[in-house]
Amino acid sequence: MKTLGKWLFLSLIILSSPARAALDIVITEGVDAARPIAVVPFVWQGTGVAPEQISDVVMSDLIRSGTFNPLDELGLPQRNISNVSQFVAKDWSSIGAEAVVMGSVKPYGNDQYLVTFDLVDLVKAQMQQSSSPQSSNDYLIDSRETVISAAQFRQYGHRISDLVYEKLTGIRGAFLTRLAYVVVKHGEKSPYQLMISDYDGHNEQMLLRSPEPLMSPSWSPDGRKLAYVSFENKKAEIFIQDIYTQSRSKVTSFNGINGAPVFSPDGKKLALTLSKDGQPEIYVVDIATKALKRVTNHYAIDTEASWFPDGKSLIFTSERGGRPQIYKVTLATGKVQRLTYEGEWNLGGSIAPDGRSMIFVNRTNGKYNIARMDLETRFMQVLTSTRLDESPSVAPNGTMVIYGTTHQGKQVLGAVSTDGRFKARLPAGQGEVKSPSWSPFL
Repeated sequence: MKTLGKWLFLSLIILSSPARAALDIVITEGVDAARPIAVVPFVWQGTGVAPEQISDVVMSDLIRSGTFNPLDELGLPQRNISNVSQFVAKDWSSIGAEAVVMGSVKPYGNDQYLVTFDLVDLVKAQMQQSSSPQSSNDYLIDSRETVISAAQFRQYGHRISDLVYEKLTGIRGAFLTRLAYVVVKHGEKSPYQLMISDYDGHNEQMLLRSPEPLMSPSWSPDGRKLAYVSFENKKAEIFIQDIYTQSRSKVTSFNGINGAPVFSPDGKKLALTLSKDGQPEIYVVDIATKALKRVTNHYAIDTEASWFPDGKSLIFTSERGGRPQIYKVTLATGKVQRLTYEGEWNLGGSIAPDGRSMIFVNRTNGKYNIARMDLETRFMQVLTSTRLDESPSVAPNGTMVIYGTTHQGKQVLGAVSTDGRFKARLPAGQGEVKSPSWSPFL
């Protein structure tokens, strides 16, 4: 029981640069299997220099998705085209990519810019070019134009990436999402900082600073609030904070453990771990009324609850079988069912957004790895291959997982696709970052 109790409050430490503008990613596996795509630098149609190159954002997003591998722009046959009317299919006949993204940016008033982009089906263009020439518009998958401000360049780049990803895969893109995490700056008077940023580390914002530990941030389903654990009053308490107004409210402050808060899919409740009645157990609290419902009642430690997308059931980690394993509890009946059996330990689970699979930490032969299990077939696939992988957080489109691992003796942040094919690592910098949490769609 002591082992699982340690997991309740020891969240992952990942080393990164807490004040950097973006995350550097070292791709370690899977890039060769990613789908090739061409991103042409967007044409600047003004004087001076553009505020930012939107195509750089798009290229970074697509490669970080693990699904696409943008080609080297220096090898593209046309590098100064901005729309499909300038696209010459025969020039691209030897380029092994499935699509081309191109666009333009031009001033459109005071701090206003007109951004256009076209997504061209290169496979269709090459096939039809070999038979009979077609109008270039026949190759067009999507075309948009929008007026933005200089401050919106990165945001609109993510928007383009979302559109491209969805058009080519049928899956909603998750580039307009955010991360929450706790930064620890040792040696400072208030070393613990609750932070949020764009998914790629840009636009970092501090929500709270404390001399005592902060941990376990969890997003509300509308992406507006965070629930988290704070020790700033010398005891564990759970708060909810609005990231826009900065207002916050205390949800629980019982004696003992107040931990691991997770919003329900409708945003009206929190599942959490409390030890107010003895052993740590799973409870659900109504946020508006503060009414508590005890979900589990066992002599073993129950913790780390997470919701099914329909809000009718929870999964949680328990030692009731002798070792940490993941269980499911149906809220209406209280019926408990064990879900995991393979390996020595299984813990820290969360249900994928489609409700069909579960992501969790599996320990086998003393190694902690991120794993995925199909909830219907119970087939388990270990996604990572290092020794100490922890604290997975799933993207809202279910395609990627951020987790913690070790590299060259340091704890760093890793990413893996949910099929295990693509892996990446974020090199360590200065400072510590704990408890990463991926936001819902915004």
